[in-house]
Amino acid sequence: MAQQKLLRFVDVAREMPTKRPPDLRSEDFGEIYDEYTPDKAAEQAGRCSQCGVPYCQTHCPLHNNIPDWLMLTAEGRLEEAYELSQATNTFPEICGRICPQDRLCEGNCVIEQAGHGTVTIGAVEKYITDTAWEQGWVRPIEPAAERGESVAIIGAGPGGLAAADVLRREGVQVTVYDCYDRAGGLMTYGIPSFKLEKPVVMRRIEQLEQGGVEFVLNCTVGADISFDAIRGKHDAVLIATGVYKARDLTVPNASAPGVVRALDFLTASNRKSFGDEVPEFDNGALDARGKRVVVIGGGDTAMDCVRTAVRQGAKSVRCLYRRDRDNMPGSRRETQNAEEEGVEFIWLTAPSGFVTAEDGSLAGVRVQKMRLGRPDATGRRAPEVIEGADYTEEAELAIMALGFEPEDLPTLWDVPELAVTRWGTIKARYNTHETDLPGVWAVGDIVRGASLVVWAIRDGREAATSILDYLAAPARVAAE
Repeated sequence: MAQQKLLRFVDVAREMPTKRPPDLRSEDFGEIYDEYTPDKAAEQAGRCSQCGVPYCQTHCPLHNNIPDWLMLTAEGRLEEAYELSQATNTFPEICGRICPQDRLCEGNCVIEQAGHGTVTIGAVEKYITDTAWEQGWVRPIEPAAERGESVAIIGAGPGGLAAADVLRREGVQVTVYDCYDRAGGLMTYGIPSFKLEKPVVMRRIEQLEQGGVEFVLNCTVGADISFDAIRGKHDAVLIATGVYKARDLTVPNASAPGVVRALDFLTASNRKSFGDEVPEFDNGALDARGKRVVVIGGGDTAMDCVRTAVRQGAKSVRCLYRRDRDNMPGSRRETQNAEEEGVEFIWLTAPSGFVTAEDGSLAGVRVQKMRLGRPDATGRRAPEVIEGADYTEEAELAIMALGFEPEDLPTLWDVPELAVTRWGTIKARYNTHETDLPGVWAVGDIVRGASLVVWAIRDGREAATSILDYLAAPARVAAE
């Protein structure tokens, strides 16, 4: 009987949850996809071919047991599906919403390669865990026994929170330090609500708080408390700060009013969704309403910016990217959503400067046309300037979404012995995530460079396991 519910990819077509029409969804910040009905979730999960070598699982950074929880969903065994999903992923409902499945699990689905259309893995993952929350299957964190060891986590983003969850379930005392007034990192302030509604993040943070994790917010390490003081208070320290230093352009008028950084723009918008007072938004500096907006960049952050500008009521939204569609780093799905919502992509273009009006405000972006030349060191064809093909793109707001770099933590924290790479990221061992400082670990973007939430979750879980081994090491216990 169960077999009849599986292997249905030949006669059942791929079908995503219903997507709200562009003219409606662009008017608010609600998530754009509806939830599956139980029958539709089971039907789509049943399209899985149950391959002997599941490439979806192999290409998932968390190595989620995707075929098995798809099978359980197809059979209507949703609580078991949730338990299996949660076993390898601290935040499956978040990954189901924001992971670029087209580049990871779904992009490597065997039936997709056979021409039948990939299984909708992300949408089913989201459905399973949303149902688990609704049905009360998500249990509180209740350690079997409390332990005396204490671990500090610097950074309340996905890597730090994933580590906190693993450590707290083992009874370790966990304190999370973060410079923001809310936990969640980029999940809270960097990702727009139309991709990840904030109550989804807040309920996980509340779960951690109720489970005994202590959050010390509005706390900047190096200013409000020293790194050495944190090391002195705790048995181990995990650095999970992420990377927030924006890459800037060195072109004329780059500091003109109206030229803003992507994270400032997105944070202001997300703060407004919480009901916060945001002077820079209220005075119009970080509000796209009624403006011609140009976003510079081709990654997922640029996609978040263009779609946010649309929802704020921009007069027009254009995105400049120096390569073509096939070579852009952002999610194809997000690009399609943006185009549906009225965003215009101008491929093979790059800014050479900004044009200001008489009062000094932004009037436009000076644009260079590009062509693709020979492959660069990464294997991608390098963009080359077409001489004499410059023009001006009119704009009152230009948003720079050029990526992020690590801050100089050894200097900011007065810890010169904290080793970093030539890119400024912290040096940490591949599997254990230990740094060269005894009792100090590092995970996520501060080690990898700007990356995906799912990789940070994996790093945090692995580091937590390594920290538990360290805390239980015989030599250390004997020394105490």
